[in-house]
This record gives sequence, C-alpha cells and structure tokens, in this order.
Amino acid sequence: MKQKNHRFRGLYWRQMFVTVGMVLLTLLLLGVSFFCLSYNYARNQKSEEIGSRAAVMSRLSVSYLESGRYLSMEELRDDRDFQELVSFAATVSDLQFLICDEEGHVLLSTDGELEGMVVTMPEAMTREIMEKGSTAHRDDLNGLYQNKRFVVGVPAVNPESGETVGEVFAVSTTSSLNSMWQGFIGLFFMTALVVLMISFMASSVTTMRQIQPIREMAAATRQYAEGNFDIRMNDYGRDDEIGELAASFNNMAESLQQTERQRREFIANISHELKTPMTTIAGYTDGILDGTIPPENERQYLQIISNESRRLSRMVRRMLDVSQLQAIDPLRGGGHFDICESMRRVLISMEKKINDRHLDVDADIPEEPILVLGDNDMITQVIYNLLENAAKFAREGSTLYLGVANIDGKARVTVRNVGDTIPAEELPLLFERFHKSDKSRSEDKDGVGLGLYIVKTILEQHREHINVTSENGVTTFSFSLTTE
Repeated sequence: MKQKNHRFRGLYWRQMFVTVGMVLLTLLLLGVSFFCLSYNYARNQKSEEIGSRAAVMSRLSVSYLESGRYLSMEELRDDRDFQELVSFAATVSDLQFLICDEEGHVLLSTDGELEGMVVTMPEAMTREIMEKGSTAHRDDLNGLYQNKRFVVGVPAVNPESGETVGEVFAVSTTSSLNSMWQGFIGLFFMTALVVLMISFMASSVTTMRQIQPIREMAAATRQYAEGNFDIRMNDYGRDDEIGELAASFNNMAESLQQTERQRREFIANISHELKTPMTTIAGYTDGILDGTIPPENERQYLQIISNESRRLSRMVRRMLDVSQLQAIDPLRGGGHFDICESMRRVLISMEKKINDRHLDVDADIPEEPILVLGDNDMITQVIYNLLENAAKFAREGSTLYLGVANIDGKARVTVRNVGDTIPAEELPLLFERFHKSDKSRSEDKDGVGLGLYIVKTILEQHREHINVTSENGVTTFSFSLTTE
C-alpha cells in the first residue's frame, strides 16, 4: 500500500491529477453557466409560447366572463360557443386553461381532474396580473398539483371598453420543459466525457514525454553514484528545455567521466611514482639491517636512501603545490609586476646549475620594465621551472636562451635550449602529470614529473596557454601575459 501511494506521488501522476482537475473545474464552471443560460432561455421561450396561447384564450373568454351568467359546468357545456372554446383548448396538448373571474375564482377549467372542485388561484398571481399585466411562475397552485408546473396568467380585457373582466391561466405540464432540460444535461455530460478523455490522453502523452527523460536522468545519477560514468541521455531531437537539459546532462557526464579518468590516472601515476623510491628505501634499509650490504658500502647506500627520501618529499610537496594552485585566481586582485625583474632574479638563482652544466646564457631582457597582470610569485615559478627544465636537458656546453618581447599588448616570454629533439607525438604529453620520457628517466633521476604540469596549471589560472616546439635539437617553450 505504501509503495502504491509512493508511485502516485510521482511527477507524472501529479501533473495528470492537476490537468484532469483543471479540466473538470473548467467543465463544471462552463456547465453551470450553460445550464443557467439554457434553462433561462428555455423558460423564456416556453413562457412566450404559453403566454401567446393564454392571450388567445383570454380573447375568446371575454364574452363569457362579461355576461356572468355561466354558473356551472353543465350550463357551459350546452353552449355552442363554449364547445368551440374547448375544441381550441384540445388542440393544445400540453396545456390546461383555467378561466377565472377578477378575484381568481376558477369558473371554467379544461382539466378534467378539477371537475366539481372549487379552485381559487393564489392571490399573488392575481395581483401581479392586475399590476403588471401578466404573471409567469412554477407553482403547485396551493397544493392543487403534486408537482410544480409552469403557470402563465394574463388578464381578459374587453377590447371595446378596455375593462378587465377576468383572468386566464395556462398551466403546462413539466414534461416538455424537463425533456429539454434532460436533453441539455445528457448533451453536456457526453461532451464533458469526450473532452475529458481527449485531455486525459493528450496530457498522458505530453507528460510521459516530459517525465521519460527525467526518469532516465534519475537512473543515470544512480549509476554515477555507483561510479559508472558511461551512461548517456538519449538524444530526443527536442529544441525545448528538456532537450537542452539532456544536452547539458550529457556534457556534465562527459566532464565527470573525464575527471574520473584523470583521478584514476593520477592515483595510478602517483602509486607508481611513490612505489619506486619507497621500494628503493625499503630494500636498501633491509639490506643494511640484515647484513646483505657490506659495512664498507653502507654509506653509499645510505646516500641513495637519503636522495630517494628527499625526492619523495619533493614529490609530495609538488602535489600539494598543485592542489593549492588550482584553488587560486591570480587575476582577481588585478595586480601587476615587472616581468623583466622576475626573469633576472630567476637567472641569478639558477647560476650554479647553469655553471655546473657549463652552459652559456643568451638573455634578451629589456632594461625598461614591462608590467604584466598576474601573480608575481606564480609567474616566477613558471619561469624557474622552464629554465630549470631547459638547463637539465640542454647539451653540455650549449647556449640557453631566455627572452621577453612586447607584442600587440602581450609580453611574450621564450625559453630555448639545444639538446635532443623531442618526438612530435610526445610534445602534447609533456605537461601531463608525472609524465617522463625515456630520455628524462635516464638523465633526470631526481625529477618527479610535475614541473611542467605546474607550469601549465599556473598559466591556465592566468587564462593563458604555453606552446612548445622541438626541431633539429632546438626545443622552445613560449607563453604570453597580458600587459597592464
């Protein structure tokens, strides 16, 4: 029972109930208005029809009412004129006529059921005829009839003197009016049922088209919660909000899948990178402890353990730096600094490493300051990482190039070295996390594979990109910064 109630609380049934409820309310309001108008129209038509017949009867009854000599039904039946009056009344199948004096006493009736009865019309009707010239009501005539009937009364007026000599009432049976009323009701309910069924089917189809993508999204989100990011929404070819939502949902799924892929790659890479130094440290430590390594070689292997420990520490520190960099917006404060001064400081700090490799430096740095937008410390780290990478893989005794030029409102920084040519297929991978080529693995034993990734991350935070080319042994890194 609880599951059933939960199912009917769904968006499909809610929208269905709202639609059906609105249709029913509309039909109810239209039905009430239609009933009132139709009933009033039918009543007015019936009143005019009965009134016209009552007026004819009143003209025929004037002579009888004026003479006052007809005191009983037997006397009237012997009169030829009366026979004509009854014959006229008989032609009107759904009406009974009551001919009364001025006070409403019935002198003559075409209704056989009233024969021998003393009947007086309601005082309100007779007074209304005298004051307004006619009356029309649904009444049982003081209990004379079991059910209310439609009664129209008109005065009988002498056309010569203009004097009112009596009253004529035409009494209708309710069958004709009720038949019309029942016809209206039947037609309305049949129309209402057809409209309700059409609206129900249209609403069902429309609602299902709207609910189906949402159900698929709900099922997809449950799959995403379980780690399955391969699910995609169907392309319904819709240009409305549902189609836009489906497209955005698929874009979100692509982004989540890419993020998950990067996360797994990151975990795999870091597991691999951490495993190598930790295995080395553990292996050499066990060798020293169990005596496998001779005492005279312990210092050498302790130095290796120390180097691997430092490399492990650098790796962890670099990963923390990456996490912090990704949370910073360096352009938010609108700060600026002199890029030329930052490049000079990097050259001074790299002096020992450059001399150790017996490298020359071609520095193309203007004397005049070039102010750029961004974070000074972060850009300094970019230049340092690029220059350190260039010095590390430069051919010994070759020349390093470090320069900056102001081009079209951009400060373009270039770092170039001469060494081995990097294969074209490997260039896009240089800025990936923990990426190391075979060459770097053999020559850069202390690297952690995060330097260029940090460079790319910092420049992306500055809304900039880095370019790299490698031809004929010359490798060039370049990037631009917006000048103030």
